[in-house]
Amino acid sequence: MLGSLSTEMSRSEKLKEEIGWLKVVFGILSAIDVSLLAWLAQNYRSASALLVVIGALAVAGITVALVCVNHRAYQKIDELEEL
Repeated sequence: MLGSLSTEMSRSEKLKEEIGWLKVVFGILSAIDVSLLAWLAQNYRSASALLVVIGALAVAGITVALVCVNHRAYQKIDELEEL
C-alpha cells in the first residue's frame, strides 16, 4: 500500500515538473513568435525578400511548435487529473 502511494506521488510530482518545463518552453516560444511578428511588421518593406520569407517561415514553424507544446501540456494535465 505504501509503495503504491509513493509511486503515485512520484508520478504526480514528475508530471507537475514536466508541466512546469512546458510552461517555460511555451513562454520562450511565445516571446520569440511575437518578436518575429513585430520585426516582420516593421521591416517587411525594407528587408530583402529572402529575409521576409525566412521570417515568415520561422513564424509559421514557431507557431506550430507553440500549438504542439500547448497540446502536450494539456495531455500532461489530463494525466495528472487521472491520478
